Amino acid sequence: MPRRTYESDGLSIELADDVDELVSDKRQGWRANAAKARRRQRRYKKRLTNEIRYQSNIALADK
Repeated sequence: MPRRTYESDGLSIELADDVDELVSDKRQGWRANAAKARRRQRRYKKRLTNEIRYQSNIALADK
């Protein structure tokens, strides 16, 4: 079973296209329908995006 996507995984993202490749839902086959799976993927992507924004703000503040 693949591992879930965590916020710390956002540190390895360099390009926006990397988010789609990195996000994985380990329970994708167990979802009731495709709409719920897409919704969950959006949540994972949003969490990663927020983490990237947070880390970039920290990096800018250190300069």
